[in-house]
Amino acid sequence: MFADTQPISAEIGVEISGVDGRSLTDPRAAERCRELIDEYGVVVFRETGIDDADLVTLSRMLGEVVVPRMGGQEDHPEVSAISLDPTKTVLAAYNQGTFHWHIDGATDEIPQKGTLLTALEVSDEGGDTEFANTYASYEALSDRDKAEFENLRVVHSFAAAQRLANPDPTEKQLAAWARVPEREHPLVWTRRNGRKSLLIGATASRVVGWPEEKGRRLVGRLLAWSTQPRFSLRHHWRPGDLVLWDNTGMLHRAVPYSPTSPRLMHRTTLAGDEAVA
Repeated sequence: MFADTQPISAEIGVEISGVDGRSLTDPRAAERCRELIDEYGVVVFRETGIDDADLVTLSRMLGEVVVPRMGGQEDHPEVSAISLDPTKTVLAAYNQGTFHWHIDGATDEIPQKGTLLTALEVSDEGGDTEFANTYASYEALSDRDKAEFENLRVVHSFAAAQRLANPDPTEKQLAAWARVPEREHPLVWTRRNGRKSLLIGATASRVVGWPEEKGRRLVGRLLAWSTQPRFSLRHHWRPGDLVLWDNTGMLHRAVPYSPTSPRLMHRTTLAGDEAVA
């Protein structure tokens, strides 16, 4: 379906060139995208120039599309703008939290299944997006570690992630963060098909039943393990690029960029279809 397709590494990612965004609305293209996401975790289409209407069409063929409560585009409410510029999105104040490794929806019972992100404007400095494969990092653990982690549970909170970006929050910020409920998940997410991944990232605040500092050290160790070069990739954006990824098994983060940067991305999100178990 896609002629110029090159794996990025043995563990994560595939890059595709020469595809026009309009052609991705073909159901055959969507089916191939689904296969590539399952195989590689992250699918990079270089300079497709996909517009919002076609982005929504492709997203709907891949799954149920989440309509955000706020921040959607006027013509296409399914599409969120990602920017640090408050004139471009009402969520600009929260987007510095994306500078730390995370999955989307970690405080939900059913995290989002996937994400599609396209670049309208890019940054001259910073603004790349990094991904890390937590299926692969789990599989590479020793049998002893797998046995130790199998029954551990971790509390995820929005506040934990926001504190990394805002270590001295105001009372107003604390109150806003507290409105997002905490969620307890197993450390090892076992899918219906038997596939397993580590559920970690910036939202992981503590290990249930462990002293706080001990739990923090374990979460930090597993994050460092999962984001080492063998399991990760860094995508340098060009205008028109489109990236799709499995949000449940790929950590991601934005490389920090200036609040005055022109960087502007448009995103759609696919609703999850499997509770963490």
